[in-house]
Amino acid sequence: MAKRRPSGDGMVRKRDDGRWEGRIVVGHKENGDSIFRYVYAPTQKELSAKLRQHIDSYQGADLTEQSRMTLSEWLNQWLENMADTLRPNTLRNYRSYIENHVRPSLGDKQLTRITPKDVQRFYEKLNDTLASGTVRRIHTTLHGALKAAQQAHLIASNPTEQIIAPKFSYGAKQILTDEQLDVFMKVIAEDEVWCDFFYAELTTGLRRGEICGLKWEDFDEVAGTLKVCRTVYQETGGGLTAGDTKTSAGTRKIVLPASTVRVLGERKKFALTEWIFPNPLKPEQPTNPGSAYRRLKVLLKQAGLPSIRFHDLRHPYVSLTTKKLVPLHEKISCVLYAISIRFPGKTNTFSISSSDSASVSLPASATSRIARSRFCRRSSASFVCSAWAIQAERAFFIFRSRSS
Repeated sequence: MAKRRPSGDGMVRKRDDGRWEGRIVVGHKENGDSIFRYVYAPTQKELSAKLRQHIDSYQGADLTEQSRMTLSEWLNQWLENMADTLRPNTLRNYRSYIENHVRPSLGDKQLTRITPKDVQRFYEKLNDTLASGTVRRIHTTLHGALKAAQQAHLIASNPTEQIIAPKFSYGAKQILTDEQLDVFMKVIAEDEVWCDFFYAELTTGLRRGEICGLKWEDFDEVAGTLKVCRTVYQETGGGLTAGDTKTSAGTRKIVLPASTVRVLGERKKFALTEWIFPNPLKPEQPTNPGSAYRRLKVLLKQAGLPSIRFHDLRHPYVSLTTKKLVPLHEKISCVLYAISIRFPGKTNTFSISSSDSASVSLPASATSRIARSRFCRRSSASFVCSAWAIQAERAFFIFRSRSS
């Protein structure tokens, strides 16, 4: 039996037509026979240069017979393999990117023949017609498929890793100002169905699927905490499914502002279902994340406010509770406002002992403002809350979380 030739082994010969031909071993068939890759050049010198490049590329690789399949054929197989590991929405997006963009441009190419230049030209073509975020997500899909092909010994290297990946081109964020937030709060106060939902969103910063997936078992009124451990998403066909959070780090317990505890505590007294925010028409089901998005757009239009994304409602919360972006000492005045309400009658000078420490005197004007304000006033006819109040509640949340 002939000795098995290692991948990267090559040979050179001159053809009858005058050209030079080189071949290298790139893998092996199931019966042990070698799989060759052929290279051609008009002179022996040019062939030697090409051959060295290919030998370096395939050194250590051991491709299988399936490496001859096209990208389109591999994508079919890859999607089938991924169906049980991806969320329905993610799988649906992958299929859309592949069918509408990847397959028409690169699908007919043999896997081993796809080069970094091919991929680069593909991205440049996409950049002419699509948003940068969409191009980036298409790249993520293609990169994942080709990485799996490399792991399956179908290609020697991943061409998407040999180019500069497309980057997001971030536009200016649309974020509600304090004044706009006041207007928004007045509008949701008139919506008896959605006011609690959006107030909770503004004071917790949860993702859309996370807030829709909250159950009463997640709410600890005594401790003032909320456990985030699931998300609701829509399946193909319209049905809702509750699953794990977007990432493992997304499963967490958060400390709630006191006003949010009161809102949820009052809501719990009249709860008819396990969901904190059930579907208004079908209480046995959670609120549909799509319905929450559409309702947000309606409320923003009623308020005459910019048509921001649902995700943008998280920004004020995140900016206040992210240590890196806003250290505690930079929001110390807001923290002191909250402490003053919690501890009436105390001196106007406070000290906070933590990694961020400060001793700040509270102005008399601020003390007067505190005395006149209330975090949340609620009756059967009204639901009133100011943007400043939300800021102060969040600030107290930071103080409480970081000093515990």
